Amino acid sequence: MEIVLDRGEPDILIPSEGTYPFVRGGVSSWIAQLIAGMPQYTFGIAFIGSRRADYSPTPLFEFPDNLVYIVQVYMFDSEEKPPITPMDGDPKAFEDVEKLHKWYRERDKGTPFPVEIQKLDFYLNTIDESMFLYSRESWNFILKKNQENAQDIPFIDYFWTVRNIHTPIWKMAKLAKFIGHRGKIVHSPSTGYAGFLATLLSHDNGRPFILTEHGIYTKERKIDLLSSSMVLHKKLEVFKESGEDNYIQKMWVNFFEGIGQMSYSRANPILSLFGVAKEMQIEYGAKAERCTVIPNGVDVKKLGATLEHRPKGVPKVITLIGRVVSIKDIKTFIRAIRITANEIPDVEAWIVGPDDEEKEYALECHELINILDLNDTIKFLGFQNIVDILPKSGLLTLTSISEGMPLVILEGFAAGVPCVSTDVGSCKELIYGGEDPEDKALGSAGKVCKIANPTELAEGYIELLSDEKRWYEAQRVSIERVNRFYTQQIFLDNYRAVYEDIFNKMDS
Repeated sequence: MEIVLDRGEPDILIPSEGTYPFVRGGVSSWIAQLIAGMPQYTFGIAFIGSRRADYSPTPLFEFPDNLVYIVQVYMFDSEEKPPITPMDGDPKAFEDVEKLHKWYRERDKGTPFPVEIQKLDFYLNTIDESMFLYSRESWNFILKKNQENAQDIPFIDYFWTVRNIHTPIWKMAKLAKFIGHRGKIVHSPSTGYAGFLATLLSHDNGRPFILTEHGIYTKERKIDLLSSSMVLHKKLEVFKESGEDNYIQKMWVNFFEGIGQMSYSRANPILSLFGVAKEMQIEYGAKAERCTVIPNGVDVKKLGATLEHRPKGVPKVITLIGRVVSIKDIKTFIRAIRITANEIPDVEAWIVGPDDEEKEYALECHELINILDLNDTIKFLGFQNIVDILPKSGLLTLTSISEGMPLVILEGFAAGVPCVSTDVGSCKELIYGGEDPEDKALGSAGKVCKIANPTELAEGYIELLSDEKRWYEAQRVSIERVNRFYTQQIFLDNYRAVYEDIFNKMDS
């Protein structure tokens, strides 16, 4: 644990898994927006990273005055483990672990979450890290589970998978103890490790726990697992089609589903950004009566001011604002640009975002550009101020295979840029209109395409860039939609009401 900032006690503590303040965009922008828009409250951040080397060495945001506390921990960095001390372990404690395993197997039947496992003391004293790592009872328990459930899996692979899955649990428990009573409310932007930390903190002293899921964390981890191994939380190689790999995948999926339901069992309210996400939360185990939708919002005044800087006509520029990582499916974007350039030779494609998170994937993208002879067409611009980029863009695009409610689409709308997107998260609601009949009646602000379909994406690009009447109609819809339904003021008013309601109940 390392203190980054300590200048007071926060009213609201936000566990931040791999986001603010060491990563830009997405959830990080949402956190920054929330803190800056609520000066009446003080905030704290518990940053949870994978490895220190995966993030910026220094914060990427200026800290507002009401951000008073930041602590950071890295789950998979090499650190001194407890000294190796052979011990017998506590059989009663492992009976409680057996209850947890039974709950994991039967949670879809409504089996209640074991009370013993809710307590922070369980992880710090009943079964501490030393007992987990070095006790005979732990060894025997893992051996027993391997024989019961996975005899075809080499024991060494099973053993280290169990170690890698569970090691962060003790780090979260230690972090919860370190944080102590800081934060009158804990507000997590995800389930996963951040949600688990929030659950521990909430159970420890009864503080309220608000959960806002931007994407459905469990679903996104499944996508990761379908494409790569999760050993030590690193993306390695695509899974082989073998029983061993499939079972290891299942162990990780069950783990993330389980800690997701731990968060759902404690959090109230449980918030999502759009209707489909709310339905998925309920499907994954959240109680429907706790679930509410609060959409994102953007500063329409600031972004709308960029309209006066737009050139006449429609710029033949297609802009993808996002990290160069596999979940954003940049390769499909590159292939779509090859098709588009065959029809519109003077088209340009801009990729605006960092490319150092998945370096191997970024290198493959550059190689694909070279193979498709697009070096003069596609430009990697790195991090840029969107206020400078959006007025020069004819289309915004998003080619991801998973999203929540992308702020970047709303930002583009506010700046008058239509969007061609894959059908992920809330993109269909944003582009074609949501459940509100008045929103739907506004019409289309672009086009929604199938995932991983470069031909369909290219057709959307060509259609909008080749037909100015169609483009200007999409621009009109985008501006009106964001100004009526997705403003920053609506967003902040909604969260202000949530906070005020909880604080009023605490005071009464």
